[in-house]
Amino acid sequence: MIPSTEAAIPEPTEDVRLSPPVHEVGPVEWARLNLFSSWFNTVLTVVFGILFSWLAYRAARFVVVTAEWEIVRRNLTNFMVGRFDRTQLWRPWVAAGVLALTGGVVAGAMGRVSAELAAQQDRTQPKVTLAGYIQRFWPLIIMVLFVLSMTRTIWPTILTALVLAVGLAGRRVGTALPPAARRLTWLYAVVGLIVAVQVLVAFGGVGWGGWGGVHINVFVTVVGIVLAFPLGMLLALGRRSSLPVVRWVSVAYIEFFRGVPLLALLLVAQFVVQFFLPPTIAAPSFLMRALIVIVLFESAYIAEIVRGGLQSIGRGQIEAAQALGMSPWATTRRIVLPQALRAVIPAMVGQFISLFQDTSLLYVLGFFELLAVGQNVTSQTDFVGQGLQAVTLPFVAFIFWAISYSMSRESRRLETRLGIGVR
Repeated sequence: MIPSTEAAIPEPTEDVRLSPPVHEVGPVEWARLNLFSSWFNTVLTVVFGILFSWLAYRAARFVVVTAEWEIVRRNLTNFMVGRFDRTQLWRPWVAAGVLALTGGVVAGAMGRVSAELAAQQDRTQPKVTLAGYIQRFWPLIIMVLFVLSMTRTIWPTILTALVLAVGLAGRRVGTALPPAARRLTWLYAVVGLIVAVQVLVAFGGVGWGGWGGVHINVFVTVVGIVLAFPLGMLLALGRRSSLPVVRWVSVAYIEFFRGVPLLALLLVAQFVVQFFLPPTIAAPSFLMRALIVIVLFESAYIAEIVRGGLQSIGRGQIEAAQALGMSPWATTRRIVLPQALRAVIPAMVGQFISLFQDTSLLYVLGFFELLAVGQNVTSQTDFVGQGLQAVTLPFVAFIFWAISYSMSRESRRLETRLGIGVR
């Protein structure tokens, strides 16, 4: 009889044990493990708990009891739009509706693309819920609710709800777009921005010189990001170019603008540029000069951020692309740049937040932006000499914080979705 060549399968013994099931840690157990795990952690928890409780109490007392919010209520329109013509206030609302519609369409289209990619990779895509939106945008929600609480009529609340409804409708439209139309999300964003600006200035609208408040801060930030980002990428690629002239010009540009303070460049643009222009050429408006300087300044910093991402790409990937017969431009566009930009998202968003905060420098040049409003309204006859900067400046700081922190949260969310820092 021929013995079997198959190996015998051993019988399981009593020593074979299954690993215990993983269970979620409750709040009490989490606090015991993280806050009271030792006497030193316990002391730190108690001390900082008392400190934060005292700070929270003082902040709540300031907001509810101490602060005289009447100056904010009576100047809320100034904080939002500055010297904007009061007979044309419908224009910012229509522009906000256009941007909400555009943003909704873009978000819906991108969400549909992300869901399809997740389905192809057998991944579960989290459902979009109201609680998810609140958790995602709670700083902006608190800011909007606080601002609406300062209004004297119900119309701002109704118009805000209408703009929100338009944005949600735009998201539904974006999810229903065919695949070919979903590839043009960048075009929708550009067209929406152009239409919103035209609503504000065209057909007897209000020119840039009449803008102010947080409106001008957000506008300069958005335009600065849209224009400085592509210019910064070109400068980063130019600095790594094999052509000496292109590399030298890029290096000289970057080092010059990174070595001069932004305020000095803004002052030069406001008071010196017109002396170099011939009399037959009209000088650009003050806001246009400031925009040009901000774009040139920010593009230099963005170029260095992108260059850091380009240096993180291994030489082996470029050689592999060359072995496949890809051209240098195709290699850069399809292999190098996507990975480089993915790696520098935290630094890039940090620079965008810095740009938004730098728009407060427009106050020095005479623009009636948000910080200027916070300083100037205390000089009104009804409020002069009452020390109300302690109310207006925290209000300004709160708006800056809410927008900046929301940008930071969106950056972290994008990092999580792209798996940055996860191997």
